[in-house]
Amino acid sequence: MKKNAIIFSISSDIGYEIALMLQKEGYTVYGTYNNFSEKISTLLKLGMKLYQCNLLHDENINQVIKLIKNHCKVWHSLFLLQASMNPIGRLTSINLDEWENSLKLNFINQIKIITQFLDIKAKENPCVITFAGGGTNSATKHFSAYTISKIALIKMMELLYEENKDVKFTCIGPGWVKTKIHQETLNAKDNAYEAYKSTIEHLNNDKFTNIQDILECILWILNEKIDIVSGRNFSVVHDSWGKEELNNELLINQNMYKLRREGNQWKI
Repeated sequence: MKKNAIIFSISSDIGYEIALMLQKEGYTVYGTYNNFSEKISTLLKLGMKLYQCNLLHDENINQVIKLIKNHCKVWHSLFLLQASMNPIGRLTSINLDEWENSLKLNFINQIKIITQFLDIKAKENPCVITFAGGGTNSATKHFSAYTISKIALIKMMELLYEENKDVKFTCIGPGWVKTKIHQETLNAKDNAYEAYKSTIEHLNNDKFTNIQDILECILWILNEKIDIVSGRNFSVVHDSWGKEELNNELLINQNMYKLRREGNQWKI
């Protein structure tokens, strides 16, 4: 049976590449986009089934989910890529309505979408993949909404797996990827501080994660055993995913690559 993949924010740079890869792998691809673009035109010409959707509007999201379900009776892979680093700035100086909307886009609405699709998941090896961002292991000043949302996504992959043991829930940390999201940091120069400097450095030196590495990590997750990848957060750049030695450790240690307080048992 041909497999189906659903990609929310297929118009994102990573979403677009995932769509092309999955179609080559034999998937029928469904996806959402906010604004029409040349990339959307390309995907439509390739026969993908796309729906315009504002992922901040609950009514629009519900309508699109209903439309997708009318055509896609069962899914095997579900990807959620909608993201924005705005608002950027000190919590006491930014618009808190925008801060709340950022949590909705980057976290809350992604969980709502996932739960509404669980009733038509495939019987064997369905996989949900979300994407982490900067700040998991440091304090990213002035990016609080984005950082908190991404950390929450990591934890929710573990919690969802505990409640749905027949589904893979995995969060990927892609590292610095050359996508249009960095324009938000450039536009917020006076508020982004160190992040602005880092972004300029990466752009000037073309220091970005190879998109092919991200795609290969995704394929590994799709094809790997559920108890190895589900409920975890993998870094494309820093983790030895795909190695048998790591797989063996993951089977033994259920705390690996999850949000934990391990390593802090220091005593006088």
